[in-house]
Amino acid sequence: MIFERNRDPDGNGLSEQGVRIRDWLVRNGRVVAAAFIVIVAILSACTVLVVPGEAIVMTRLGDPIRVVTSPGLAWKIPAPVESTIQVDLRLKTTSSGLQDVGTRDGLRILVQAYVAWEVPDDPDHVRQFLRAVRNQPNVAADQLRSFIGSSLEITVSSFDLASLINADASKIQLNQLERRLQARIDQQALKVYGIKIMQVGIERLTLPAETLDATVARMAAERDTVAAARQAEGDRAAAEIVSNADRDGRVLVAQVKAEAAAIDAKSRVEAADIYSKAYSKDRELYTLLRSLDTLSTVVRGNTTLILRTDAAPFRILVDGPGKSAGTLPSSVEHKP
Repeated sequence: MIFERNRDPDGNGLSEQGVRIRDWLVRNGRVVAAAFIVIVAILSACTVLVVPGEAIVMTRLGDPIRVVTSPGLAWKIPAPVESTIQVDLRLKTTSSGLQDVGTRDGLRILVQAYVAWEVPDDPDHVRQFLRAVRNQPNVAADQLRSFIGSSLEITVSSFDLASLINADASKIQLNQLERRLQARIDQQALKVYGIKIMQVGIERLTLPAETLDATVARMAAERDTVAAARQAEGDRAAAEIVSNADRDGRVLVAQVKAEAAAIDAKSRVEAADIYSKAYSKDRELYTLLRSLDTLSTVVRGNTTLILRTDAAPFRILVDGPGKSAGTLPSSVEHKP
């Protein structure tokens, strides 16, 4: 009985409360939909989404009043009272293009540098960037190019060309150049535009024609100097070796001659002693042997002799050893 009492008289299965709700929706459905749309629009106008790598600057009647850098939803008064400006905080790079600058030794070079920069997520620097370049990264890049050009001219002038371009890698000072360049640009960019310089590097370094010729000539002169020094060192070493060898040779020859002279003198003394003993023992035999020694020395295979037979030492050939005595021949006549 209760079930039947709460049923819709039309037989749709709805209670009386459900019927009243349905009738109210039918009569006010458009109003509800419009109100829902209005609420959603108001919520959308009062909130702003902050994504990573981005800052939102809220302005009230054109005046920046608040900077939001944390990702998430932020509240604001709907436009036109408050509006938002998106500022890109992501890393950007800018190239200076080839810059004609001079070195400390008066030579010209062409240098191209790059700069990696970003707007810090600090509200003060975000406002400064917004005021300085009107939130235009291209304008900031143009200003950075001007900074890089002037900084390159000042910084490179404190380096010699040999410290930037050299066949010896240990003499190249590009790292010092990049550090000085970054320190100079970072101070100006952060102070004027609210930009933080993350990295500065030399992208390209080349030489004009006249500087290239001077560099080649300088490198050739350095090579010639090194070659001349090594040649002189080699000549000194060779002369020292030759001098030492000559000195050692002279010393050795002198020692050998002294030893030979001593041996020759000793042999002469011993020979004289032997001759003396032989002569004292048998005078005729000694005379015979000395005469034969003299003949073997004077007479050769192709020698023709015309001699007196009664003269020593040839008298021995006629008289024999028993009658031969006296001295050695005083003269010998021979014909080749």
